[in-house]
Amino acid sequence: MDIAVCRAEDLDVLERCMPSHSVDGHHAARFARQEAGDSSYLVPWLEGRPVGHAEVRWTGCEAPEVRAVHPGCPEINGLFVWPASLRSQGIGASLIRTAERLAQERGIESMGLGVGDDNPRAAALYARLGYRPTVGYVDRWAYLDAEGVRQERADSCLFLVKALR
Repeated sequence: MDIAVCRAEDLDVLERCMPSHSVDGHHAARFARQEAGDSSYLVPWLEGRPVGHAEVRWTGCEAPEVRAVHPGCPEINGLFVWPASLRSQGIGASLIRTAERLAQERGIESMGLGVGDDNPRAAALYARLGYRPTVGYVDRWAYLDAEGVRQERADSCLFLVKALR
């Protein structure tokens, strides 16, 4: 498996393999933030196919509850492994380690990420990798359902932080 920063030519492949169903077309939006210098959009490739993604938001988490406690703390956002049959095989951990390495190369001393209250499996992975709970928040997001109708979600989450040095 190789993990690479997303390139413009990857967007069509990402959308075909992992359709975003997002209001903002999340692959394109993440790539645009990367192009603006606000993030790094990481894609793991296995046998020539993308098998997930994670965005390192250098500008930090958007939730005001998190910004108040951790201003300027970069966030690993949108960590995803697909298909589900590839989960628990080290891809997510490799994405996190790659994000941490990029942060260390920038001289950043801590990294954060959020986990939904309903995702104990991910929370266990993050704890094993050294992330510690700090503040609860509500993650608000929207998607397009199967009929193309906008749906809004508000998920209870916990923001975790790890010291990188």
